[in-house]
Amino acid sequence: MPSFDVVSEVNLHELTNAVDQAKREIINRFDFKGTGTEIEQDEHRMTIIAQSEFQVKQVIEILRGKIAKRGIDVACLEESALTQSLSEARQTLTARHGIDKEAGKKIVKFIKEGQLKVQAQIQDEQVRVTSKKRDDLQAVMAALRGAALGLPLQFTNFRD
Repeated sequence: MPSFDVVSEVNLHELTNAVDQAKREIINRFDFKGTGTEIEQDEHRMTIIAQSEFQVKQVIEILRGKIAKRGIDVACLEESALTQSLSEARQTLTARHGIDKEAGKKIVKFIKEGQLKVQAQIQDEQVRVTSKKRDDLQAVMAALRGAALGLPLQFTNFRD
């Protein structure tokens, strides 16, 4: 029985390369010289530290540009609240990895509303879609690509 998995993954190696490129640009930019602006990365979490809120926003824009150039969908970035003290401002960006239960339920509901003869089930951080016909699976893929579900989706493990 044909099936495929719907996943939301971020290539950690490409994310690290994008952060490194953003760090290099920050070091070379004139408006960031001597400000102590930096980006710290821990797996899928990036913390931006700067002197002001404006500089943090500028670094986020640089980082988004570098991430997009590396082929990662910027919709996976989740911003936390900006914390500001007298001497510094910091903000954390998290690259969402995997499909949580809520998003999985949205995807399954969207697939069932499509009126196709497919079954969808949530398995850990992915959604498995099965059907008797390959064409139905391809129609589900096309529908999910066009849907605005709020997170980037990839399709893996397609089996005939």
